[in-house]
Amino acid sequence: MKFFIDTANLAEIKEAYDLGVLDGVTTNPSLMAKEGISGDSNVRAHYKAICDIVDDKVSAEVISTDFDGMIREGKELAKIDDKIVVKIPMIKDGVKAIKYFHSEGIRTNCTLVFSSGQAILAAKAGATYLSPFIGRLDDISYDGLELIEQIVHIYHTYGFATEVLAASVRHTMHLIKCAEIGADVVTCPLKVITGLLKHPLTDSGLAQFLADHAKAAGK
Repeated sequence: MKFFIDTANLAEIKEAYDLGVLDGVTTNPSLMAKEGISGDSNVRAHYKAICDIVDDKVSAEVISTDFDGMIREGKELAKIDDKIVVKIPMIKDGVKAIKYFHSEGIRTNCTLVFSSGQAILAAKAGATYLSPFIGRLDDISYDGLELIEQIVHIYHTYGFATEVLAASVRHTMHLIKCAEIGADVVTCPLKVITGLLKHPLTDSGLAQFLADHAKAAGK
């Protein structure tokens, strides 16, 4: 399973990268706004700064919702760095744009996916990644993890190359369940990744080891 961090915060991205487990980054306009990044030139410069930290796979989202606009924006984003993956919304013109970018050898991440039907369309169009939103489905009393399981099964059945990128992952159990189900990628905040480190028996065991060492050393 690949780990992506879902943020535009450079310090968080560097912390996750330095941990040695980070495979990529996902961002969106909301995350950019959270960091106070606005204006086309500033946004592109920020994407470049992210690319300079990580090895590959930085999802950069288009703002346009029409085909021509998405193609224009996507091409500009792809020019920033070879690590850029163009993030496209799951709408009719978005599917067309994914097909176009696939034919041009530009990687895409189909975002805002909430059904298996949408997942099939994105895979047929040639999306590199597909982002079903677990947490947002949970918010409306639908099992987001069940959707991940359905999509993984469909993709395996038909041999689709599109990777399932579980998004809107809000806690460690979401992440662990995605691993059990077979999601190819999970994207989440830094706190979810570092949350995997925590276990009370690890803390108590280490405290005991250190106490015993100090006692044996006469301290």
